[in-house]
Amino acid sequence: MILVDDHCHLTHELYKPELDTVIKRAQAAGVKAIICSGVNVPTNREVLELAKKHAPLVRCSLGIYPVDALDIAPDATGLSRQTQHFNVDEEIEFIRKNKEHITAIGEAGLDFHWVKDENLKKKEKENFAKVIKLAEDINKPLVVHTRDAEADCIAMLESSKVKNVVLHCFTARKHVVKKAADLGYYFSIPSVIEKLQHFKMVAEIANINQILSETDGPWLSPVTGRHSVPEDVLYVVKNVAAIKKFTEQEVANNIWLNFQRVYG
Repeated sequence: MILVDDHCHLTHELYKPELDTVIKRAQAAGVKAIICSGVNVPTNREVLELAKKHAPLVRCSLGIYPVDALDIAPDATGLSRQTQHFNVDEEIEFIRKNKEHITAIGEAGLDFHWVKDENLKKKEKENFAKVIKLAEDINKPLVVHTRDAEADCIAMLESSKVKNVVLHCFTARKHVVKKAADLGYYFSIPSVIEKLQHFKMVAEIANINQILSETDGPWLSPVTGRHSVPEDVLYVVKNVAAIKKFTEQEVANNIWLNFQRVYG
């Protein structure tokens, strides 16, 4: 069975003592591809190097996380922090120059959970519009983070020309999920579907040809008491199979085909 984790943060400090073991264990479990996501200037450079070291298994996606881009210090995430002013235009040019070395752009999007000020929300939208334009220009998939801003995010994407939109850990209300599905977007479903009914609902609404699998590791673990690891995507396969009434092998095959269609 071929498995894929299309959204993971292998540069997180929790993986550092065991990274080689994590990667070997993933391969032994049948994981054929892991996309490691950047969120800011330092992590974008880290995931680029990680992908070079562990190619072809590990690929990279360069991101502009909406909160980081506002120069707002995030909570203790365990990822390298953005300590200097985040110049969005300069980072977009860095991504553009590295387009041959990346699989996707993201994660990027809108986050109104941590940002309540209307002027800052407006700035988030301006930044996201620049990222959307970049994805159009260099013809790369766009991996979208959105929290408490799903409808706004979909509205911006709907008017774009981005060919492949991947909604990462999409927590929207049911009617917004349906709209995104109708627009043909992909849903990257995390392994925590094992414990959360919301993602079961997303899997039920989405066509099997729109489903991808992720861990968002080290977060969103399907197993209480430990952080998530790439082979946990098997929980996505098992749950989607039960929901769609397919065999696990059929679901894994479909996800692998979807992965190839989106990311090449």
